[in-house]
Amino acid sequence: MTDNNEGKKKQSLNPLQVISSVFAAGLGVQSSKNRERDFNQGRAGVFIAAGIIFTLGFIAVMVVIVQLVLKGAGN
Repeated sequence: MTDNNEGKKKQSLNPLQVISSVFAAGLGVQSSKNRERDFNQGRAGVFIAAGIIFTLGFIAVMVVIVQLVLKGAGN
């Protein structure tokens, strides 16, 4: 049974799992099951890079939305 658990921990996450985990965590809706999977199977560097990219993208989207609202308001 221990060998089976170690085998699961050795698997790495696929890119879709990393992206979905970063989006869920960024929005505050990450499940504890996925969080545990991420800590057991994921690499910190991948999540740090994905988190930085997510944050920069989120900021860029917010800037665009604010600019569109300001143009619509006549400024």
